[in-house]
Amino acid sequence: MEQQYTDVAKVLKAISDPKRLKIVDMLSCGELCACEILEAFCITQPTLSHDMKVLIAANVVKDRREGKNTYYSLNKAYLDTFHQTLGRIFSDKPDCICHQKIRCGCK
Repeated sequence: MEQQYTDVAKVLKAISDPKRLKIVDMLSCGELCACEILEAFCITQPTLSHDMKVLIAANVVKDRREGKNTYYSLNKAYLDTFHQTLGRIFSDKPDCICHQKIRCGCK
């Protein structure tokens, strides 16, 4: 379960930036070329490239090259798993961590 917390935190950190969250929203309608994403922002190509690398590293976005262009799309399979994991974290369940006896070393 610890790895799931790490994976979820990585995604949440990646999309905590408003610009990256807007990019994810744009990609929810389908694949876009980097130039199309760039047109929606007042940023440079290297800045967009950095943001896309963060989203790709978090498995939120996939990329593909076609000639000189790079196209981006949501990694829907991973995001479905992410959504399910987040749902489990936010809900009570029989094997929930809140039901375990937690020992702290503060005594």
